[in-house]
Amino acid sequence: MKIHRAITATLLASVALSAHAEGAHWGYTGEGSPDHWAELSPEYEACGSGSTQSPIDINDQTAIPAVLPALAFGYTPFPLELVNNGHSVQVSGAADNGFAVDDHSFELVQFHFHAPSEYQLNGVTYPLELHLVHKREDGALAVIGIMFEEGAENPALANVFAHIPSQIGTPEAFSDALVNVNELLPEDQLYYRLMGSLTTPPCSEGVNWYVMEHPLTASAAQIEAFAHLFPEGDARPLQASNNRLVVKGVH
Repeated sequence: MKIHRAITATLLASVALSAHAEGAHWGYTGEGSPDHWAELSPEYEACGSGSTQSPIDINDQTAIPAVLPALAFGYTPFPLELVNNGHSVQVSGAADNGFAVDDHSFELVQFHFHAPSEYQLNGVTYPLELHLVHKREDGALAVIGIMFEEGAENPALANVFAHIPSQIGTPEAFSDALVNVNELLPEDQLYYRLMGSLTTPPCSEGVNWYVMEHPLTASAAQIEAFAHLFPEGDARPLQASNNRLVVKGVH
C-alpha cells in the first residue's frame, strides 16, 4: 500500500486531535464534565449542538449490512513515544504508518485509550477501547476503534503500558521499545462504518469512524493498570444517534 508522504513529521506533531485539543480546561467530572463542555468555550460549541456526535451505541438491528472494502493497513514498527496528558495515554504516530480505503490514504497521527469504552456494540460497554487517529492530506480525519474484553494478556498492550510516564504532561521517548500497530488489530477485520465526531473537545464533526466488530483481549491486570490512572473514567457518555447511517461489514 502506498501511503502519501506529504504529511511531514512536523505537521503530525502539531495536529490537535481527540483527547488533546488545546483550549479551555475540560475533564470528565465536575464543572468540566461532558455535560458542560459546550459551555466552556465557543470552540466547543459542537459538543452541545452537533448532530453527528460520538460515541453512540452501534446496534446490529439498525445497522445496514454490506460488503465493505477492506482497510488496507500499512503499519511498520516505530520507536515508542508517549505521554499521560491527564485525559488519556497518547502514543505518537510515525510517518509512513496508516491505512488506505476507497482510494484515500490516511496517516497515523496518534493513538490513545478510553476506560470504559466510549462506543457500545449492541448495548455492551467494554472495559477498554483503543482509538487509532489518522489524518488525510486534505485534513479529513479517520479513527479506527477497537474494543478490548477481559481475557488473555495482550503483549502489544504490555509493551505500551510498561512505559507510561509517571508524571502527567511529560512526554517520554524510548528508542529501544518499538510499537507495532499490526499487533493491536483483530484477526477478523470486519468493521462498522459511520460518520461521527471527536469524542473530546472541540467535538469536531465529519470524522470517519471505522469501529472493529471483533474485540481483542486484555488481562484484568492490564485493564486495571490503565483504569487506575483515571479513576473517574475517561469516556464520554453516549450521544444521540439521530437516525445516523451505520453500515455493518459482512463477508
